[in-house]
Amino acid sequence: MADATDQLARLLSIMVRLRDPEHGCDWDRAQRFETIVPHTIEEAYEVADAVARGDLPDLRDELGDLLFQVVFQARIAEESGAFDFQDVARSIADKLEARHPHIFGDERRPGGERDARWEALKAAERAAKGAGSAMDGVALALPALLRAQKLQKRAARDGFDWPDRSGPEAKIVEEIEELRAATSHQIAEEAGDFLFAAVNLVRSYGVDAEDALRRGNAKFERRYRAMEARARGRFADLSLEEQEAHWQAIKAAE
Repeated sequence: MADATDQLARLLSIMVRLRDPEHGCDWDRAQRFETIVPHTIEEAYEVADAVARGDLPDLRDELGDLLFQVVFQARIAEESGAFDFQDVARSIADKLEARHPHIFGDERRPGGERDARWEALKAAERAAKGAGSAMDGVALALPALLRAQKLQKRAARDGFDWPDRSGPEAKIVEEIEELRAATSHQIAEEAGDFLFAAVNLVRSYGVDAEDALRRGNAKFERRYRAMEARARGRFADLSLEEQEAHWQAIKAAE
């Protein structure tokens, strides 16, 4: 623990040096909250990628990059007098203790479903912050697929959900028809409705839509690379029928 504290203090000190008005790094000094956010999001995805690949050395490095993003944002805030890294750490520590009173307090372990208890605690936190809608707190910066899923879950907790899977299945058919009939000005909106409905159907199976699409992407990429290899570098020169034959062969081989 002492070494971890020492390394964190070292990282915080490096951040101060990088942001020094006179002797710091020009790029680091020029950054603001808004300019750092894309890097923060990118680093979070690189952590997820390292986990998906099972690359623990890379995961270590990517977690360090993500931690640096937290330190960077906290330093910018500290310079303006808003808060500092200690306040960030205190905030999450307080939140975790409050959400686990049966572990860090005197309350007995509650009954019921863990997810339901957790969501109830988070809902109480949002209410304490003045939230007036079940939709409050679903970050706009989330990937659209993930945000759709979260919005649907929030609505479902209020009872606004299909009673069984036939509802979202029928909705998919309806949205396909509306997309087919859409004018050029309506296509983007109707396509969005279709994708939103698709997330709802996937959610009805208890499947995380973001994870499902990530798996689908990986499968398509794997099969496409295999087709390219099978065609010995001339895949793009093949007819669509020949390409489809390669696809079916790769699919059957799996």
